[in-house]
Amino acid sequence: MSRAAAAALALLLAAPALAQSDLPPAPLAYAQLPDPAQEAQAKALMSTLRCLVCQGQSIADSDAEMAGDMRALVRQRIQQGEKPEAVRDWLIERYGSYVSYDPPLDAATLPLWIAPLVLLAAGILIARRSFRRRGKN
Repeated sequence: MSRAAAAALALLLAAPALAQSDLPPAPLAYAQLPDPAQEAQAKALMSTLRCLVCQGQSIADSDAEMAGDMRALVRQRIQQGEKPEAVRDWLIERYGSYVSYDPPLDAATLPLWIAPLVLLAAGILIARRSFRRRGKN
C-alpha cells in the first residue's frame, strides 16, 4: 500500500473523531427562567433526569446537545405552569423510565427494586451460616 493510500485511509477512519455539530445551542438551554421559584423547580427536576447521551450524568450537568434540548423542554413546560411531576411523567413516557434516576415501580423495573433486597437476604443467610460454623468449632 502506498503512503498516499495509507494516509487517505487513516484520514477516512479518523473522520468521525473530527465530527462536531455546528448547530447553535437549543433555545433556553442556558437561559434561566425569570421566576426564581420556577427556575428552582426546573433545576431540581433536571438533577433527577439522566442524560440519554452521557448516561452517567444528569441533564443539569451534561454538555451534550440532547441534554440542552431536554433542559429547554423542562424550563419551557415549567414556565407554562406544568408541575415537575407532570414534566417527569411526560419525559418518561417519551424516553422510557431509564431517563429517570428514580424509576417508577412497574413490571420492567421490578427486578431493580427487588434485587437489592434479595442480595441483602442472601448475605444475611451466608453470614448466619458462617457464624454458626465458627460457634460449633
